[in-house]
Amino acid sequence: MYDIIYIGGGLNYAGAIVAAKNGKKVALIEKDMQQLGGVCLHKGCIPSKMFLHYSSLVYESSSEIIVGKTALNMKALFEKKTKLIDNALIAITKQCANIDLIEGDAKLSEPHKVAVNGKVLEAKHIVIGTGSHSFIPEGIAYNAKDIIMSDEVLMLQELPQKIAIYGAGAIGLEMASFFATAGVEVTLLNHSDKILKKSHPLIQKELKAQLEKIGVTILENHAVKTAKSTKKGVHITFGDESSIYMPLLLVAAGRRPNVDFLTCKEIKVEKGIVTDNYFETTLAKHYAIGDCNGKLQLAHAARAEVLHVTAQILGKKPRPVNLEHVIKFIHTLPMSYAVVGNTKGVKSSVVPLSHFPYSSYNQATQGLMISYADENGFITGAEILAPHAEELAAIVGMSLAGEMDVAQAKRTIFGHPTFSEALERTFYKL
Repeated sequence: MYDIIYIGGGLNYAGAIVAAKNGKKVALIEKDMQQLGGVCLHKGCIPSKMFLHYSSLVYESSSEIIVGKTALNMKALFEKKTKLIDNALIAITKQCANIDLIEGDAKLSEPHKVAVNGKVLEAKHIVIGTGSHSFIPEGIAYNAKDIIMSDEVLMLQELPQKIAIYGAGAIGLEMASFFATAGVEVTLLNHSDKILKKSHPLIQKELKAQLEKIGVTILENHAVKTAKSTKKGVHITFGDESSIYMPLLLVAAGRRPNVDFLTCKEIKVEKGIVTDNYFETTLAKHYAIGDCNGKLQLAHAARAEVLHVTAQILGKKPRPVNLEHVIKFIHTLPMSYAVVGNTKGVKSSVVPLSHFPYSSYNQATQGLMISYADENGFITGAEILAPHAEELAAIVGMSLAGEMDVAQAKRTIFGHPTFSEALERTFYKL
């Protein structure tokens, strides 16, 4: 009998460590302990951002100021990535020393009971953090060879000459940036006529222009109907019956929650596992955090959720997690996009980075800072297109957490020359 069973070894491990340190008897079940730490560490944000970091160096070196030509050594990058992940796995495993780590496929079919490896474990509280998996649309014959997902990209030891990428979400845009800045010919297939449809129109325009500037060919309104491997390459057909051949197709059509292990009728599943604002499912003392609850597919959101749930179990009565205050970003190159808070404020303030000389040698003259405020003068959110936008958005994230109004925000004096001073300018224009 356990106090808490955590199902899934992604960011769930952060909660399990806290619970164990507070004297709880804890088990963590993960189907593959070599993947402890989750998709973000092994197949997602950590290795992908590492790839983007080094491809950005190649792109920066193409400046007229730099003499000579650089190229990625993919074999060396693969080895460096593998070592980084291996070391992180060792560190996480050590932190879990006081947790019963159980490798196996968990099944949850009745309250408070988890079946694994032929045994049934019981717990007063169960925290589900089973993550998500890549979605392959019908008609696409994925084979992990010339029709691949992002998992295979991160295992590459040499670059292709050409690649098509289907999907203009976070993964598709980041992978398009990686390959294009690394010198690969990239065609981005977008089923829609816009990129980042929910973002400010100016952001949409400039991000599209940035992708094209680094060499990405964008085919809009090109929903893939079928994709099959042939001797001529991957044959891709579209809804209008037109088609192309590509040597390699990366499918980046989004992710779906992992819920197949769950057959407990008391726990409701819709797009993901249904939870309330405290991440408790429709069954008391059973919680779902991270991708599997269908709320927000971000590692830092999952970590915040599991720490909140664990604090609840420990009786600490934490304040609710406001997922609107979670920073969401896409690591495109050379500028990334970040958004935080509510961008439907009644007031908005737009400041182009071209107004600042600092942008001219940071490939950011097309960048933007946009802040939003409500009718009472309180900051509600921001959108940023700039180098390291995800870092700059943290300033607004703290403003939201502290419930700052515009007058308070104006009191902060930002450094010069920096991109943050453009954000300061937006506050003065609200």
